[in-house]
Amino acid sequence: MKSKFVHSSKESRSGDRASCLISVTSTEKKVEHSVIMASISLGIIGVIDFAAVTRYRPSGGSFVGQKLNAEMRREGWRKTGQKVNASPMAQAFFPKIIRETIVHRTDQRSRAAFSSLIMPPVDTDTSPIKARIQELIDTYPVVIFSKSFCPYCKQVKELFKGLNVTFEVLELDLIENGSNFQDVLLGMTGQKTVPNVFVNKTHVGGCDKTLQAYKDGHLQQLLGAESAMYDYDLIVIGGGSGGLACSKEAAALGKRVMVLDYVVPTPLGTSWGLGGTCVNVGCIPKKLMHQTALLRTALEDARKFGWEFSEEVSHNWETMKTAVNNYIGSLNWGYRVSLRDKNVNYVNAFAEFVEPHKIKATNKRGKEVFYTADKFVLATGERPRYLGIPGDKEFCITSDDLFYLSYCPGKTLVIGASYVALECGGFLAGLGLDVTIMVRSILLRGFDQDMANRAGDYMEIHGVKFLRQFVPIKVEQLEAGSPGRLKVIAKSTETDEVIEEEYNTVLIAVGRDACTGTIGLDKAGVIVNPKNGKIPVNDVEQTNVPHIYAIGDILEGKWELTPVAIQAGKMLARRLFAGSSVKCDYVNVPTTVFTPLEYGSCGFPEEKAIELYGEENLECTVPGRDNNKCYAKIICNKLDNDRVIGFHYLGPNAGEVTQGFGVAMKCGVTKEQLDSTIGIHPTCAEIFTTMEVTKRSGGDIKQTGC
Repeated sequence: MKSKFVHSSKESRSGDRASCLISVTSTEKKVEHSVIMASISLGIIGVIDFAAVTRYRPSGGSFVGQKLNAEMRREGWRKTGQKVNASPMAQAFFPKIIRETIVHRTDQRSRAAFSSLIMPPVDTDTSPIKARIQELIDTYPVVIFSKSFCPYCKQVKELFKGLNVTFEVLELDLIENGSNFQDVLLGMTGQKTVPNVFVNKTHVGGCDKTLQAYKDGHLQQLLGAESAMYDYDLIVIGGGSGGLACSKEAAALGKRVMVLDYVVPTPLGTSWGLGGTCVNVGCIPKKLMHQTALLRTALEDARKFGWEFSEEVSHNWETMKTAVNNYIGSLNWGYRVSLRDKNVNYVNAFAEFVEPHKIKATNKRGKEVFYTADKFVLATGERPRYLGIPGDKEFCITSDDLFYLSYCPGKTLVIGASYVALECGGFLAGLGLDVTIMVRSILLRGFDQDMANRAGDYMEIHGVKFLRQFVPIKVEQLEAGSPGRLKVIAKSTETDEVIEEEYNTVLIAVGRDACTGTIGLDKAGVIVNPKNGKIPVNDVEQTNVPHIYAIGDILEGKWELTPVAIQAGKMLARRLFAGSSVKCDYVNVPTTVFTPLEYGSCGFPEEKAIELYGEENLECTVPGRDNNKCYAKIICNKLDNDRVIGFHYLGPNAGEVTQGFGVAMKCGVTKEQLDSTIGIHPTCAEIFTTMEVTKRSGGDIKQTGC
């Protein structure tokens, strides 16, 4: 049973005692009893004259009086003579009870006194509540006045969680005077409903207004006020393709941005300018030298089609190297101009964290400067891995050195089976050099092995020698020079066989390690994979430290490709500063390995597709084309309307072909849609519109006629 009592500290106009009706509900009997309680003292706090209950309503009987007495004692009232004193607990209890009491006047004489009883016996002064609200607004960057059960409040909380913004929540349904808070908020903001959001002392509004502010970027601008205590809104560490894309996008959104980039010279002293691996020692010089090698093939074909040359054609390495380096230099300068035009502060210095929001920048003269930022993006990229054997750093080169060699490398041993190894070995052979590739296990790990082996077979047919299942154990210099003479000692991975061979140049291409070990990530609290220096991130490129992000080659389990880093960098900046929610797609990524016969792919390799979907649920369609061993394959998911989940092409201009199909796969292209597409004839790519032979059938894949 639940009983309700009247308590008042106000004195009546006449000073007389008043009578009132108190509603007493018995839950056991499901009936309501009304009791007239006489002799209520209106002048003494915490005391009720319990002299008598003069009469009961017919439905009540003495049962009500007994229950009333027991309930009052349970709530902390102590009987002393003819009066019952309220304990401190009871005094705190009654302001709440009075608001729920049903009061009825029984006597004209007590009308004035009773008018005080029907009002809530709480202090009507709202200044303490207003002060508390203002204190929250002044103390926390984000304050949400909420109710724990409200779905709209939940939306707003999830929004700020997604932005990695710390916020303070006051759940008004879980506090005693929550409705009073809403009344005060109404007076302060004109809004009584929840959620009621404040950001950096600015009233944003409810759920709809907060989401709209996020969409139009106003919310991010308000949140940016918190970063005013830092030198920059964003510092990007690394001046490669991804870092530059992210920094320029953030600056275009009105943010204060700095880029720090510093190239640590190779063991042989090679260094370069702004732009990272791709521009200086990766994609650009590699593609230019690959194209140079293809020109030799074109010249050879030219004679077969009637072109006559008066003398044998030869190649000049120094001329090619100068042309390549001049082009790279123009890109370096263009990047610096672009950063300046976008108002990005570029500093050529080595960056190292000293605190979670603070870095030390050291230039080549050893001068140190400290900078702070609200957010950081790690885009330091990778550098080639050495073998850890005698003579590797002293006498061998990597791809970081190859494109700046002032002399033709001559007879070359390429150690490794990565795409860097096959691409470099391929174009060196295409320039007419004697090239051997030493392979420990498989070619192009992570790529479709059917396609990788076909690319390797083509290279072998066209003059590249492969030394399989061997690893080097020592490199010795026999003669210094440009090039010199080196002896390589290697051991079989399957037997005890040891071999020795002389080369002019040894190129190491066994993989790359992330440049994360020397930038003080431990001081910032960022978790790093100790085996390879890679950084684990979530699906929005965020590290375990909320204000530090990472993009590009240093990410754990992501593609090490320039366009991926650029896309991820732009999208990250838009999510951080423009309210975007679009994430980078790391699955439907088109890429090309620029081997002599180029290999383009998008989506899953056959091995990965089988692992994910099961071989019985897949169909591989595999036509070939002409005696140059061109080859094409698509992998379809039979359980999803034959949607293409893997695209693979081995042939000329693979990059140009694969790019368009990458768009189609992004749109969910199916086998039926490819079949219904009219091909362009004669082209290699038209084969994707006429595929009929499946790998499962074992049929003849050679194409005849048109």
